[in-house]
Amino acid sequence: MPRFSVIVPAFRVQAYLHACLDSVLAQSFKDYEIVVVDDCSPDACGPIADEYARRDPRVTALHLPRNTGLGPARNAGMARAGGDYLIFLDGDDTLLPDALQTIADRIDATGGPDVLMYDYARTYWTGRSVRNVLAAHLDEGGPATFRLADRPELLRLLMVAWNKAYRRAFIEAEGFTFPPGYYEDTPWTYPVLMSAGSIAVLDAVCVSYRQRRRGNILSTTSEKHFDVFDQYDRVFAFIDARPELAVWRPVMFRRMLDHFSALFASRDRLPHHSRAAFFRRAAASCRRYRTPGAPVPRRALLRHGLLRLGARRTYQVLSGAQRLGGRLRRGSAAVRRAVRGAALRTHYRIQSRLPLRSRDAVFAARGGGYTGSPAAIEAKVRELVPGVRTAWICRPADAPTVPAGTRHLATGTFAHWTALARSAYLVNDSAFDRGLVKRRGQILLQTHEGTPLRTVGTDLLDRPAAARGTDFEQLLRSVDTWDYSLSANPHSTLVRERAYPSAYTTLEYGSPRNDVYHRTGPADVARLRESLGIPAGSTALLYAPAHRDYRRVQRPALDLERLVRVLGPRFVVLARTPRPTGVDGHRAPHPRIIDVHGHRSVETLALASDALITDYASLMFDYVNLDRPVVLHLADIEAYEAARGTYFDITAFPPGIVARGQDELFDIFATDHWRGSRSAQLRAAFRARFCPYDDGYAAERVVRRVFLGETDGLPLPVPSAARRTPAALPAQDGAGAGVKG
Repeated sequence: MPRFSVIVPAFRVQAYLHACLDSVLAQSFKDYEIVVVDDCSPDACGPIADEYARRDPRVTALHLPRNTGLGPARNAGMARAGGDYLIFLDGDDTLLPDALQTIADRIDATGGPDVLMYDYARTYWTGRSVRNVLAAHLDEGGPATFRLADRPELLRLLMVAWNKAYRRAFIEAEGFTFPPGYYEDTPWTYPVLMSAGSIAVLDAVCVSYRQRRRGNILSTTSEKHFDVFDQYDRVFAFIDARPELAVWRPVMFRRMLDHFSALFASRDRLPHHSRAAFFRRAAASCRRYRTPGAPVPRRALLRHGLLRLGARRTYQVLSGAQRLGGRLRRGSAAVRRAVRGAALRTHYRIQSRLPLRSRDAVFAARGGGYTGSPAAIEAKVRELVPGVRTAWICRPADAPTVPAGTRHLATGTFAHWTALARSAYLVNDSAFDRGLVKRRGQILLQTHEGTPLRTVGTDLLDRPAAARGTDFEQLLRSVDTWDYSLSANPHSTLVRERAYPSAYTTLEYGSPRNDVYHRTGPADVARLRESLGIPAGSTALLYAPAHRDYRRVQRPALDLERLVRVLGPRFVVLARTPRPTGVDGHRAPHPRIIDVHGHRSVETLALASDALITDYASLMFDYVNLDRPVVLHLADIEAYEAARGTYFDITAFPPGIVARGQDELFDIFATDHWRGSRSAQLRAAFRARFCPYDDGYAAERVVRRVFLGETDGLPLPVPSAARRTPAALPAQDGAGAGVKG
């Protein structure tokens, strides 16, 4: 018996069916069957299904003698299904890579629920893909499984069959089937969710929901949209037959009114001559099933009331007035934005004609906060360059991070554009606003964000999954404004001069953001650990994975709760993951997992930790300055290499011990291999190659060259690795001591 039965109804989708079936057959999880139901399609859907069935024994092609519609076609597929779980996939949609594995893992983790709900992304014919805007309701926090009454907000999600996996035994025991007609999902999804003894959620995009330019049945003008009344009749009949579900009647009544209102408001579904009849039918259904009790937003109260009364003309006048008001408000806001934008552009042009301020320097960093190499250089400029005026561009929320002696400039303000137009020095680790026109006499220093392991710049031209719509012409225009490109090592120099081709000067001086690793004492490290809540005597592991370009949803590859259980009470984890770990509105965080995903300074986290666990993050190149252990968790290296690409084989030249799987990583820590002699050897070789200039004086070298114009004696002499003194951990008893390999 397969784990999953993927049921694919097919009718007039010959242009998309290959992609649909290929997306299933390409899954890394292989324990499934596919039942393709040819709903007497007049195109080539039937032959395509037969072709796949001949090619792969897991595919069954089922041909219906007459066209029955989507609901009965799914029923026919269910009758032939033998999997533990049913998954419905429309013939013009696709599964994302690894979707079945992700679904299977979540089912196992939640004990085999009756229903598992997962997410989707709308994919438009232009190629643009947008995730479901209500994805927050799929938060996996709280109990692993629950009843619908525990999380009724799930009803706000799209009520369709294809964003859920259903335990087949539950569906068969309850006798659920799809009805004929349009909106067949309505009397399926509501009864299934109301009846389910256990529901679980998966916060991951598993389905690509194709938004066809033409041909979508539900956007076709037809009187078959009147089927919606029969479908809600079925929903209320189901509720009335089960007294224990009476609590859901007010909720369904409001959902029905919202659905009717949306259909009536849609101008491309109902034929004009049938709109009055539709409104009368809607009013009759409202009177028949009226059940007060569910809260209704104020903006919908009048609309619902008019619908119940059958006051169609008043309803239409009100709707027209609301639409007009909305257009006027949007138009007014657009006019205000346009006027402000024009004023800012005019202001910038005027400022650009005024003399440069030779003692002004403006800085910025990706993310907005005062951090990274630009922050280290800014601090050194104030120390070494007399009379300089520095400013930092950031959002108002990041203003508290800016030192008292530095002006902070809010992005998009007149002061911001004045600084860009008149400051003699511009320093950034990413890019300034694309409206910047660099003036003669301005000096732009690009500091970058660490050493590149993954592919960057124009090297992404043949990697569309990683490029994600990068405007390469704009990228090169920005590169042409650089006067200096800061490099931490020869590897970075060679990579960037190829990936960012232009006439700038490379300063191979080291990484200023790493200076702090050589200038911080044990007492300061102790204060940092205390501020983060690291218990005395604990060994703190910083977990900082890289962003995955090939995933729509960023999910930690490592089970941190299991990790801390395996390691024991002397270990804590600083979790710098893409989303909070264990912190949500439903349960308390694990006491030994400290969520630092929003911490502005990664340097602080590195200094406070005893060791680093990462995968492809450039942080590893900086962290080895501390001469503390690094462990790489590379469970998906093949997928990462295929999507993003790397400049060298990190498994052949790693900064520490490499684990290819979670269990292997646990063993590395259980055996103390993570901080053994081999770890120290790998770290020393990595540091020698990638940190030749990191000695605590990189920012000074940059300031002396760029701001003071000194060239003699630069770069300053760099001591050998053996003579450098990275920040030491405070002396402590117990497991936290002696972690260096």
